Amino acid sequence: MWKQLIAGGLVIGLILVMSPSIAGAQALRFQPQGANAVGQGNAFAAQADDASAIHYNPAGLAQVEGVQAIFGTALLGGSIKYNAPSGANTRGDFGGTIVSPPPSHTYLSANLGALGLTNLSRVTVGLGLTSPFGLNTRYPVDGPFNTAATSATLPLLDIKPTVAYKVTDNLSIGLGADIYTFASFVGEGQAEQNQVGAGGASVELSGNGTGVGMNASLLYTPIKNGDGKPLASIGIVYRSQAVLPLHGGLLVNGVKVSDASTSLALPPIYTGAVALWPVRTTEREWKLELDVDVVAWKSYKDLNIYLSNGTTLPQPRQWKTVPVVSLGTEYKWLNPSWLPYWDVAARAGYTRTEDPVPDLTFNPATISLASNTLSLGAGFLCKQGGKFLGAIPCGGESVLWPKAIGFDVAYQEWFYESRTVMGNVNPTVNGTYNAFVHLGTFSLKFLF
Repeated sequence: MWKQLIAGGLVIGLILVMSPSIAGAQALRFQPQGANAVGQGNAFAAQADDASAIHYNPAGLAQVEGVQAIFGTALLGGSIKYNAPSGANTRGDFGGTIVSPPPSHTYLSANLGALGLTNLSRVTVGLGLTSPFGLNTRYPVDGPFNTAATSATLPLLDIKPTVAYKVTDNLSIGLGADIYTFASFVGEGQAEQNQVGAGGASVELSGNGTGVGMNASLLYTPIKNGDGKPLASIGIVYRSQAVLPLHGGLLVNGVKVSDASTSLALPPIYTGAVALWPVRTTEREWKLELDVDVVAWKSYKDLNIYLSNGTTLPQPRQWKTVPVVSLGTEYKWLNPSWLPYWDVAARAGYTRTEDPVPDLTFNPATISLASNTLSLGAGFLCKQGGKFLGAIPCGGESVLWPKAIGFDVAYQEWFYESRTVMGNVNPTVNGTYNAFVHLGTFSLKFLF
């Protein structure tokens, strides 16, 4: 019963701490969803050994023991620079110097055997709340391309009920849903795009809705050490397309002039990952991992707006499928003599992201540039006998106290490649774009 009460409290906390996502290096996609993975360049699908497996590889949840909760957030800043062929220039940002509210992630997992259901000890269930797609960009209203966009926001949430099953000691499978929706407690609760129309009028398009996708995955560990820990792992993840029917309105100078509707297609994503542990003993662990995502943006063909008066506002997209390649490593000291009762990890990673958006349909509201991302991170897990922050016992005899408390931190710098857009359907968009983004994130972890 006490574990069920804890789980209920953590679900409430999950809902309270979530925030909307922001524009990322991958068009609408925002990849960082947990500090453990972020520190490794998001190369985590073949490791997936904490509750954030709900996002990175749900099958990995089968190796997460007991009850685990992760709460995390990211602090992100950066800017976008534009130079027109005429020499005009402007600068945009992602909603402020530091994005507010910050994009966040929360995960809760529970092995059913740990909850007393011994016949179901091979089953682990989880619930996640993340923001893997999103947009928040802002430009001056008197900028050179204000007829294309002055601001845009997409506070989209992904609710992720998940179940993992350990088929054998070497093979696990995972299955989950992705429920994409909007919520007013994380912002406007709707998608918005603003621009300047004829005569200098302020034009706003807004809408909200809910769409559902699914994910399926496996984790195979062909080689293990004497303690039963993986020395090699293979992860495969499929995330389906999800279509959000958005219903809202067209506003001119703040006055609604028509109902409006459209459909936002989120792409299917195929992930393959391999992890190797050249060193894995009772004292130290060293992991190397390669992940490759294939993001099928070709399913995002248009975002046409249909007005209730019969008018259609064409917004072609015609994006292309692109790969995202992530390399990551983690070196871990287990209960070292210089910090007893703790596990300490050092992490690093690299991510290469290609640009899916053609010049013809490029829109500054969705900034998309090829990028190289460097990551650094660290992890700390305090176990029974140690003290968190030098004062809080990390484990105790009380069943209401966690067995361990941990935290992970990571930093990413996104190095965007300069891009010159030519031949756009809106000539005011043509020009050269540069951007930079830096991100710091942390996750707090509780093991029961």
